[in-house]
Amino acid sequence: MLSVSAASISLTESSETMLRLSSTLLLAAACLLVSTGAQRVITCGNHVHRLSCESGVIRVQESMYGRRDRDTCSGEKAEEVAINTACSLEGAEDIIRTSCDGKKVCEVTPAIFARDPCNDTFKYIQTTYTCIPAIHLITCEQSMVELQCDQGHVIHVYHADFGRRDPHICSVRREASHMENIKCSNPTGKVAERCNGKRTCSMRASSGMLGDTCPHMYKYLELTYNCLKSVGA
Repeated sequence: MLSVSAASISLTESSETMLRLSSTLLLAAACLLVSTGAQRVITCGNHVHRLSCESGVIRVQESMYGRRDRDTCSGEKAEEVAINTACSLEGAEDIIRTSCDGKKVCEVTPAIFARDPCNDTFKYIQTTYTCIPAIHLITCEQSMVELQCDQGHVIHVYHADFGRRDPHICSVRREASHMENIKCSNPTGKVAERCNGKRTCSMRASSGMLGDTCPHMYKYLELTYNCLKSVGA
């Protein structure tokens, strides 16, 4: 499937308690989330590059920023800004992977890249990705999060972020001033470090454990993981 995307939306969820299922239900849910076929998104110029999964989470297969042909995102642009078809930013795929893998929705712009690979060339971001099965949890700050797998399976964390990207999640009885920063994002590898390879794992969603990039904001931990068959099981 090919889509050319420039629009953006905001996700909203409402929860004051940790979204958690029993181990059995988690595995049942994971089994229902069958990985879909690859999708390709091309976003022209400085528009928002948006990847999303209705079921499961994003896994980037390939991504580039630059220009590979004269036709894509050419439109009414002058021919000279589309003539360089060997324009590609080294490391762009790793940047998109780091930003998007393990999320249900991911939005980036060319501002995410540190440099311009080819001045005077009209560029685009092109990403091919699939949606893979995953368990999605949200835990309010200072609450305990528990990851569980059935016997013979171990935890594999795809993505974890401790911050605030939505004004409604974990908002009950909270002061508005503690939730106004919805651009508070703190991707963290601490959950993966602590939990990957284990059958069960628990930890507190706290600034002391996960770090704090936006003090005085009431945050939540949002993560996705799956239960993989353990070696020798």
